[in-house]
Amino acid sequence: MKAVWKGVVLAESDNTITVEGNHYFPPDSVRREYLKTSDTQSICPWKGLANYSTIIVGGEENRDAAWHYPQPKPAARQLKDHVAFWNGVEIVP
Repeated sequence: MKAVWKGVVLAESDNTITVEGNHYFPPDSVRREYLKTSDTQSICPWKGLANYSTIIVGGEENRDAAWHYPQPKPAARQLKDHVAFWNGVEIVP
């Protein structure tokens, strides 16, 4: 699977984890040079606290379009540090 925004591959892996319709990419498959840590956080009752990143490609920003769980709850431990995308980021085979 690939995560693509503005023609740039943000992450690529054959080992994503799909949860609630979202593909979570392993940490080593993500091109971090396109991500800028955001102060935004959200809480999922069963996954825990999510931290967000803004995607920056060619000077354009996609605010809070990537997220991960640095300390997931036990039921979601397999998602630790995996990154998911939304808000216009295409997930393609």
